[in-house]
Amino acid sequence: MPAKDVLSLEQVQANLLQLPQWRYGMGALRTALKCESSASALALFSTIGALAQEANHHPDVDWRYDTLFITLTSHDAGSRVSARDAALARSISAQAQNSGAVARPELLRVVEIAIDTDDEDAISETWRTALGYKRQKDGSLADPFGRGPALWFQKTATPNANRFHLDITVPHSESSPILSELEATGAALDPEAAPRFVVATDAQGNRLCLCTEEGREIDGSPVDGQ
Repeated sequence: MPAKDVLSLEQVQANLLQLPQWRYGMGALRTALKCESSASALALFSTIGALAQEANHHPDVDWRYDTLFITLTSHDAGSRVSARDAALARSISAQAQNSGAVARPELLRVVEIAIDTDDEDAISETWRTALGYKRQKDGSLADPFGRGPALWFQKTATPNANRFHLDITVPHSESSPILSELEATGAALDPEAAPRFVVATDAQGNRLCLCTEEGREIDGSPVDGQ
């Protein structure tokens, strides 16, 4: 059964020691590869497609001019990271090196929208219908094609006046410079829950959470307590 090759968090981290171009976050292996040109990015995209066909294991690839954003999970194993993902990541890295592509992990971002609510059932179906999303096991809503940000409902008896905030997940290794840049913009930072997340409040009181994979479960479940 495919589920048997699902990797534990410790196994994922062990594989990452051999995959310096990749990061783990939100339950997936991820990388951003900057190529020498748009044409070389498209050529690498084609090569990745051939590797995926050969392995019968297909990543999500987003081509943006000279950069490829790649996400690896095993859909037939509950969208978790498996040994097949680690193997394909190694093959992709080898081809990326041959093509002169450079890993840019600081470009990696995963955006989620969080809504504070004291009654998730009263509103979730409205949002699911409007967005055309599918409901996940944890009650969150996800784009079935992986294009839009996930939407999740943060249960609280005392919702904030501004019920929306963004959760922006970055690799833990890249979080410190981003936090410094945020502070330079005048945002107030609350690091109480760091390194899981840091709450940033802009000059007008709007909030976001800069999150990392630290403290998350292997399935990428939210840990944001805001």
